[in-house]
Amino acid sequence: MAQTAGHRTLPVALLLANALLGQPTLAQAPAAPTQAPAAPTPAETEEEKRERETRTVCAAAVCSTLHNHTPDSGQVSCAVTKTWRKEVLGKILAEAKLTWPWGYARCTTDVKLNRGMLVKAMVDAEVEVRLDTHDITCEIEGETEKYDIKLQISPKVTFKQGKAVKASLNWGKIVAPTLAKSALWSATAADNAFGILQATVVDDVNRFIETRCMEVKEAWQGK
Repeated sequence: MAQTAGHRTLPVALLLANALLGQPTLAQAPAAPTQAPAAPTPAETEEEKRERETRTVCAAAVCSTLHNHTPDSGQVSCAVTKTWRKEVLGKILAEAKLTWPWGYARCTTDVKLNRGMLVKAMVDAEVEVRLDTHDITCEIEGETEKYDIKLQISPKVTFKQGKAVKASLNWGKIVAPTLAKSALWSATAADNAFGILQATVVDDVNRFIETRCMEVKEAWQGK
Protein backbone atom coordinates (compact mmCIF):
# COMPACT_ATOMS: atom_id res chain seq x y z
CA MET A 1 0.00 0.00 0.00
CA ALA A 2 2.82 2.42 0.86
CA GLN A 3 4.43 1.78 -2.49
CA THR A 4 1.19 2.65 -4.26
CA ALA A 5 0.83 5.88 -2.32
CA GLY A 6 4.36 6.91 -3.14
CA HIS A 7 3.87 6.19 -6.83
CA ARG A 8 0.64 8.20 -6.89
CA THR A 9 2.23 11.15 -5.12
CA LEU A 10 5.52 11.29 -7.05
CA PRO A 11 3.75 13.29 -9.79
CA VAL A 12 3.12 16.00 -7.17
CA ALA A 13 6.86 16.27 -6.54
CA LEU A 14 7.51 16.38 -10.28
CA LEU A 15 4.80 19.00 -10.71
CA LEU A 16 6.36 21.18 -8.02
CA ALA A 17 9.78 20.73 -9.59
CA ASN A 18 8.36 22.16 -12.81
CA ALA A 19 6.03 24.63 -11.17
CA LEU A 20 6.19 28.25 -12.24
CA LEU A 21 9.32 27.94 -14.40
CA GLY A 22 7.40 28.08 -17.63
CA GLN A 23 6.02 24.63 -18.30
CA PRO A 24 3.59 24.54 -21.23
CA THR A 25 0.53 26.70 -20.79
CA LEU A 26 -2.94 25.43 -21.50
CA ALA A 27 -2.56 26.20 -25.18
CA GLN A 28 1.00 24.86 -25.32
CA ALA A 29 0.50 21.49 -23.64
CA PRO A 30 2.24 18.71 -25.60
CA ALA A 31 -0.01 16.69 -27.84
CA ALA A 32 -0.79 13.13 -26.84
CA PRO A 33 0.98 10.46 -28.97
CA THR A 34 -2.04 9.41 -30.99
CA GLN A 35 -3.25 9.57 -34.57
CA ALA A 36 -6.74 10.65 -33.55
CA PRO A 37 -7.66 14.31 -34.13
CA ALA A 38 -6.84 16.43 -31.10
CA ALA A 39 -9.77 17.62 -29.02
CA PRO A 40 -10.43 21.37 -29.14
CA THR A 41 -8.49 23.30 -26.48
CA PRO A 42 -10.86 24.72 -23.85
CA ALA A 43 -10.98 28.50 -23.75
CA GLU A 44 -8.74 30.21 -21.22
CA THR A 45 -10.65 31.47 -18.20
CA GLU A 46 -10.26 35.02 -16.91
CA GLU A 47 -8.44 33.69 -13.84
CA GLU A 48 -6.01 31.69 -15.98
CA LYS A 49 -5.43 34.77 -18.14
CA ARG A 50 -4.56 36.91 -15.10
CA GLU A 51 -2.20 34.19 -13.82
CA ARG A 52 -0.45 34.00 -17.21
CA GLU A 53 -0.06 37.77 -17.48
CA THR A 54 1.47 37.97 -14.01
CA ARG A 55 3.92 35.15 -14.81
CA THR A 56 4.88 36.86 -18.06
CA VAL A 57 5.78 40.08 -16.22
CA CYS A 58 7.85 38.09 -13.74
CA ALA A 59 9.57 36.09 -16.50
CA ALA A 60 10.46 39.30 -18.35
CA ALA A 61 12.04 40.75 -15.20
CA VAL A 62 14.16 37.63 -14.69
CA CYS A 63 15.08 37.34 -18.38
CA SER A 64 16.14 40.99 -18.55
CA THR A 65 18.84 40.33 -15.97
CA LEU A 66 19.82 36.96 -17.42
CA HIS A 67 20.31 38.24 -20.96
CA ASN A 68 21.03 41.97 -20.57
CA HIS A 69 23.09 41.46 -17.40
CA THR A 70 21.39 44.55 -16.02
CA PRO A 71 20.36 45.56 -13.50
CA ASP A 72 23.02 43.57 -11.67
CA SER A 73 21.94 44.42 -8.13
CA GLY A 74 18.79 44.18 -6.08
CA GLN A 75 16.22 41.42 -6.23
CA VAL A 76 13.53 40.14 -8.57
CA SER A 77 10.44 39.61 -6.43
CA CYS A 78 7.05 38.55 -7.71
CA ALA A 79 4.13 36.45 -6.52
CA VAL A 80 3.12 33.96 -9.19
CA THR A 81 0.31 31.43 -9.48
CA LYS A 82 -0.26 28.67 -12.00
CA THR A 83 -3.33 26.50 -12.47
CA TRP A 84 -3.08 23.25 -14.41
CA ARG A 85 -6.23 21.53 -15.63
CA LYS A 86 -6.44 17.76 -15.24
CA GLU A 87 -6.07 17.07 -18.95
CA VAL A 88 -2.98 19.28 -19.21
CA LEU A 89 -1.36 17.62 -16.21
CA GLY A 90 -2.01 14.22 -17.75
CA LYS A 91 -0.23 15.20 -20.97
CA ILE A 92 2.73 16.81 -19.18
CA LEU A 93 3.32 13.91 -16.83
CA ALA A 94 2.81 11.32 -19.55
CA GLU A 95 6.15 12.47 -20.97
CA ALA A 96 7.74 11.20 -17.74
CA LYS A 97 5.66 8.00 -17.95
CA LEU A 98 3.63 9.07 -14.91
CA THR A 99 -0.08 9.44 -14.41
CA TRP A 100 -2.10 12.18 -12.73
CA PRO A 101 -4.87 10.67 -10.54
CA TRP A 102 -6.47 13.95 -9.38
CA GLY A 103 -8.24 16.95 -10.89
CA TYR A 104 -6.83 20.46 -11.29
CA ALA A 105 -3.83 21.78 -9.36
CA ARG A 106 -3.14 25.41 -8.47
CA CYS A 107 0.27 26.35 -7.07
CA THR A 108 1.50 29.70 -5.74
CA THR A 109 4.91 30.96 -4.63
CA ASP A 110 6.75 34.23 -4.05
CA VAL A 111 9.72 34.20 -6.42
CA LYS A 112 12.84 35.78 -4.88
CA LEU A 113 15.98 35.94 -7.03
CA ASN A 114 19.14 37.96 -6.44
CA ARG A 115 19.98 39.85 -9.66
CA GLY A 116 23.74 39.72 -9.06
CA MET A 117 23.47 35.95 -8.72
CA LEU A 118 21.58 35.72 -12.02
CA VAL A 119 24.30 37.67 -13.81
CA LYS A 120 27.03 35.44 -12.35
CA ALA A 121 25.12 32.39 -13.56
CA MET A 122 25.32 33.69 -17.11
CA VAL A 123 28.84 35.18 -17.24
CA ASP A 124 31.02 33.09 -14.91
CA ALA A 125 32.81 30.05 -16.29
CA GLU A 126 31.33 27.94 -13.52
CA VAL A 127 29.29 28.88 -10.47
CA GLU A 128 26.94 27.24 -7.99
CA VAL A 129 23.85 29.35 -7.38
CA ARG A 130 22.03 28.91 -4.08
CA LEU A 131 18.49 30.28 -4.04
CA ASP A 132 16.62 31.44 -0.97
CA THR A 133 14.12 29.04 0.56
CA HIS A 134 10.85 29.22 -1.35
CA ASP A 135 7.48 28.28 0.10
CA ILE A 136 5.10 26.66 -2.38
CA THR A 137 1.39 26.27 -1.68
CA CYS A 138 -0.75 24.02 -3.85
CA GLU A 139 -4.45 23.27 -3.94
CA ILE A 140 -5.20 19.92 -5.55
CA GLU A 141 -8.66 18.71 -6.48
CA GLY A 142 -9.45 15.23 -5.16
CA GLU A 143 -12.42 13.02 -5.91
CA THR A 144 -14.50 14.33 -3.01
CA GLU A 145 -12.49 17.21 -1.54
CA LYS A 146 -9.64 19.61 -2.13
CA TYR A 147 -6.19 19.12 -0.60
CA ASP A 148 -3.95 21.96 0.55
CA ILE A 149 -0.25 21.14 0.41
CA LYS A 150 2.63 23.36 1.51
CA LEU A 151 6.26 22.57 0.82
CA GLN A 152 9.61 24.30 1.03
CA ILE A 153 12.50 24.08 -1.42
CA SER A 154 15.99 25.61 -1.23
CA PRO A 155 17.29 25.04 -4.76
CA LYS A 156 20.93 24.87 -5.83
CA VAL A 157 21.92 25.04 -9.49
CA THR A 158 25.41 24.71 -10.96
CA PHE A 159 26.02 26.66 -14.17
CA LYS A 160 28.83 26.23 -16.71
CA GLN A 161 29.19 28.82 -19.45
CA GLY A 162 25.67 30.09 -18.81
CA LYS A 163 24.03 26.67 -18.92
CA ALA A 164 22.63 24.65 -16.01
CA VAL A 165 24.45 21.32 -15.62
CA LYS A 166 23.47 20.20 -12.12
CA ALA A 167 20.60 20.98 -9.77
CA SER A 168 18.94 19.96 -6.54
CA LEU A 169 15.68 21.17 -5.02
CA ASN A 170 16.56 20.41 -1.38
CA TRP A 171 13.03 19.81 -0.14
CA GLY A 172 12.25 21.06 3.36
CA LYS A 173 9.16 21.26 5.53
CA ILE A 174 5.96 19.59 4.32
CA VAL A 175 2.47 20.49 5.53
CA ALA A 176 -0.26 18.29 4.08
CA PRO A 177 -3.09 15.92 5.05
CA THR A 178 -1.71 12.84 6.83
CA LEU A 179 -1.95 10.36 3.97
CA ALA A 180 -0.62 12.80 1.39
CA LYS A 181 2.18 13.94 3.69
CA SER A 182 3.42 10.36 4.18
CA ALA A 183 3.65 9.74 0.45
CA LEU A 184 5.09 13.19 -0.28
CA TRP A 185 7.75 12.68 2.37
CA SER A 186 8.81 9.44 0.66
CA ALA A 187 9.04 11.11 -2.76
CA THR A 188 10.84 14.25 -1.61
CA ALA A 189 13.21 12.32 0.67
CA ALA A 190 14.14 10.12 -2.29
CA ASP A 191 14.84 13.20 -4.37
CA ASN A 192 16.96 14.76 -1.61
CA ALA A 193 18.95 11.52 -1.24
CA PHE A 194 19.26 10.38 -4.86
CA GLY A 195 18.47 13.44 -7.00
CA ILE A 196 15.75 11.66 -8.97
CA LEU A 197 14.41 14.99 -10.27
CA GLN A 198 17.81 16.54 -11.05
CA ALA A 199 17.62 16.02 -14.80
CA THR A 200 14.09 17.46 -14.88
CA VAL A 201 15.15 20.60 -13.01
CA VAL A 202 18.25 21.10 -15.17
CA ASP A 203 16.14 20.79 -18.33
CA ASP A 204 13.55 23.22 -16.99
CA VAL A 205 16.13 25.85 -16.02
CA ASN A 206 17.74 25.69 -19.46
CA ARG A 207 14.35 25.71 -21.17
CA PHE A 208 13.44 28.85 -19.25
CA ILE A 209 16.66 30.63 -20.25
CA GLU A 210 16.68 29.52 -23.89
CA THR A 211 12.98 29.26 -24.76
CA ARG A 212 10.76 31.04 -22.26
CA CYS A 213 12.95 34.15 -22.34
CA MET A 214 12.67 34.25 -26.12
CA GLU A 215 8.87 34.14 -25.83
CA VAL A 216 8.92 37.37 -23.79
CA LYS A 217 11.87 38.94 -25.62
CA GLU A 218 9.98 42.08 -26.63
CA ALA A 219 9.48 42.92 -22.96
CA TRP A 220 13.18 42.85 -22.00
CA GLN A 221 15.35 43.25 -25.12
CA GLY A 222 17.39 46.45 -24.97
CA LYS A 223 15.92 47.49 -21.62
